[in-house]
Amino acid sequence: MRDYIIRRLLLMIPTLFFVTVMVFLLVRLVPGDVIEIMVMQQASSQVGQESELDVDAVRHMLGLDVPIHTQYGRWIWGIVTRGDLGESLWTGRSVTEEILHRLPITFELGFLAFVLAQLIALPVGIYSAIRQDTIGDYAGRSFAILSLATPAFWLGTMIMVFPSIWWGWAPAVEYIPFLDDPLGNLQQFIIPAILMGTAMSGGTMRIVRTMMLEVLRQDYIRTAWAKGLRERTVVTRHAVKNALIPVVTVISGQIPVMTGGAVIMEQIFCLPGMGRLGLNAVLNRDLFIISGLNLVFAIFGLLTILAVDLSYAYLDPRVRYR
Repeated sequence: MRDYIIRRLLLMIPTLFFVTVMVFLLVRLVPGDVIEIMVMQQASSQVGQESELDVDAVRHMLGLDVPIHTQYGRWIWGIVTRGDLGESLWTGRSVTEEILHRLPITFELGFLAFVLAQLIALPVGIYSAIRQDTIGDYAGRSFAILSLATPAFWLGTMIMVFPSIWWGWAPAVEYIPFLDDPLGNLQQFIIPAILMGTAMSGGTMRIVRTMMLEVLRQDYIRTAWAKGLRERTVVTRHAVKNALIPVVTVISGQIPVMTGGAVIMEQIFCLPGMGRLGLNAVLNRDLFIISGLNLVFAIFGLLTILAVDLSYAYLDPRVRYR
């Protein structure tokens, strides 16, 4: 197991190198130049005045006047030697510090959404399989379809707009740190987490039900029933663990989706997380923030895939890593 983990970690190095090259090139193919945007913003703020912004001087100051391979070499050298992801082109702040400051916010939102999604999907999916073609099964399947068909961002927008019109209530729009007010922080995160978790639970719910039905028809399950074991024992000890093997793969695919969903939810509920940082960076063509965020997301995705692969050995005794 240890040798397998070491090999997988070493294989991440060329993968991340390829990711950095692709991201560094692609963000520079996006239409629009950050220097032109800076000139336009200064011109709009100084109407009727002559612009004092020297485009060539600013480009040289930001290090954008050299060939792209030189820019990449400087950026990757800073990462390898100092762990420095560069500086924001607009604020001059360290990209690493910006990400570390916003990472806990996105992690908290994603973690709450992930936990809520599994708390909804696993029990409902298992119950629907055990009570197939009953009213409870139809209700669970209908809820899964509804959660898949209803956009979470639409519900989030409705929650921000209509309660304030009807009842004069609206979620907090200023971020509340957890250490300052734990209860207020949880109240601020619980609504977007429920929306994201409910949206993610639909697909998981359906795959859990499908796999449970397949496992419950296996011969060893019939043998367990014939031995007179209780339903709870048959389900928890013999069926659930084997049914979860493909479910874990589906759940792992939802983790990157949480990051994409966090972009919208953070924008709607005014949460200063990594998603909102990335959206603003794209709008402002802040190249180093975009590159740094994508590198962090790639590392997180690769580590998630490794954790899922290792979980197979726990769920299925036949799986062995060498």
